[in-house]
Amino acid sequence: MTTVPLRLMDTRTRQLEEIIPSTPGVLSIYACGPTVYRYAHVGNLRTFLLTDLLRRTAELLGLRVRLVQNITDVGHLQDDAAVDADGEDKLLAQARLENRDPFAIARFYEEAFHRDLRLLNVKPADAYPRASECIDLMLSLIATLIDKDHAYVGEDGTVYFAAQSFQSYGAISGNRLEDLRAGHGASGESTATGKRFHADWALWKRASASREMTWESPWGHGFPGWHIECSAMSLDLLGQTIDVHTGGIDLRFPHHEDERAQSDCAVGHEVVRHWVHGEHLLFEGRKMAKSTGNVVLVSDVVERGFDPLALRLAFLSSRYRQQANLSWSAIEGAQRTLDRWRSALAGWAEAPSKPMCAEVQDNVLEAFCDDLDTPRALQVLRAMEKSAELPDGCKFETFAWADRLLGLDLARDVGKAPATLPAGAPALIEARAAARAGKDFAAADHLRDELAALGVAVTDTPDGQAWTVS
Repeated sequence: MTTVPLRLMDTRTRQLEEIIPSTPGVLSIYACGPTVYRYAHVGNLRTFLLTDLLRRTAELLGLRVRLVQNITDVGHLQDDAAVDADGEDKLLAQARLENRDPFAIARFYEEAFHRDLRLLNVKPADAYPRASECIDLMLSLIATLIDKDHAYVGEDGTVYFAAQSFQSYGAISGNRLEDLRAGHGASGESTATGKRFHADWALWKRASASREMTWESPWGHGFPGWHIECSAMSLDLLGQTIDVHTGGIDLRFPHHEDERAQSDCAVGHEVVRHWVHGEHLLFEGRKMAKSTGNVVLVSDVVERGFDPLALRLAFLSSRYRQQANLSWSAIEGAQRTLDRWRSALAGWAEAPSKPMCAEVQDNVLEAFCDDLDTPRALQVLRAMEKSAELPDGCKFETFAWADRLLGLDLARDVGKAPATLPAGAPALIEARAAARAGKDFAAADHLRDELAALGVAVTDTPDGQAWTVS
C-alpha cells in the first residue's frame, strides 16, 4: 500500500493543507459536539461523520488519534447568530416546553446523540466533556484573559472579551470587527449595555438568583457564554496545540471565530493548526427547519425500514465540504447499494482467498487522503465490483479493507451463521488468530490454506476473522 499525505481544506488559510501532527504519531482533534436540547437531525450527523472519516483515515495511516468532542448543556442561547446574542438558554427553553428539569433534558438528548452515533457506526471520542461540569475551567480561563487585558467586567456585571485586543479576528470567517454589530433584542436596540466596544462578546453573563443553571463566580452569580466553553475544554484536554478542529460551517462565525480569539490570547500563540468545516445539508431541496416541518432524524430513517448505514453511505456520496441535497430516494438508492455489496461480499467470501488489489487499495486511500474525497473512493469500488478480471477473493479482501474507511459493516453477514465446522477446523482458526496477533503472517497464510482444504474459507475483517463453510 502506497503511503500518501493527508490533506484537508483549511477554512482559515483557504487552501489544502497537509496535516502533519504536532506530536509525531499522534493526531489531536477537537470536534464541536451537540447542544443537547433536542434530537440531532441528519444534517448535524453529517458533520459528526466528517470527524469520524478523518479519524478513520488517520488511523489507517498509522496515526494514533486523540479525539475530544464537547457536550454543550448550558450557555447556548436561542439566538447566537450575533456577536453577543441575548435571550433564553436553549436548554431552559426546552425544559419549560417539556416541563422537566433542564439537566434531565440534557442527559436525555445526550444519550440520544450517542445512540445515533452508534447507529451510524461513528467511533466514540476519547472524551465527551460536558460544559456544566467544566465551569471551574472556564472561570480560570476568564481570569487569565482579564489578567492579560483581553477581557473586562462591564458596567452591567457581565465579563466581556475585548475583541479589539485580538488583531487577527476574522481570519476564519472573513468578517471585520468594524462591520459587526452586537446582538439586538426584539425592539432592534442593543441589549448589551455594559460593553466597551460594539463587537465584544460575553464570557460570563450576570444572572439573577432565580435563573436556573447558574453558578457563583468572582464576578457574581451567572453562567458562561457559549464560546468560552470550547476554549476551556479543548485547552484542558488537548493542550495548547491542537492539530485539527472540526465543526459545521454554521459554527465558523461567531463561535469558532470567538473561540480562536479566546484560546490564542490566553496562551499567546495559534492554538488550532487547521480548521475544517462541513457544509450544510438540504433535504428535498430545502434547509431543514422545524418551521418547515422537514427535519429528518435517524429514527425517521429507521421507521421507514432503512438501515441507518444506508444514510451513512448516502452521506459518503457527496464531499463533506460541498452542500448536499439528501432525499428519501437517495437513501433508498444507498440501501440498494448497501444490500448489493453485502450480498456480494458474502458470495466472494466463498471463493479462494486472494491478495488485495494494490491499485484499488492505493486509489481508495488516495481519495480519502485528498480532502476526504469519498465520492471518488466509491467510484473506484464500484468499478472493482463490476470488473470481470479481478478474482472474487481479491474483491472480498479489498472491500473488507476499504470498509475500515467507509464504516458500512459490509462483512457483517459473513461467517455469522456458519455450518458446523469440520473436525480440526476450530483449532486451526484459533491457531491462525494467534499467528496474526504475533504478526507471523506466513504461518497465518499456511493455516488459511489448511482450512481451505477442509472447506472453510477464512477472511480478515476490521473486527477479526470471519469464515464460511462450503
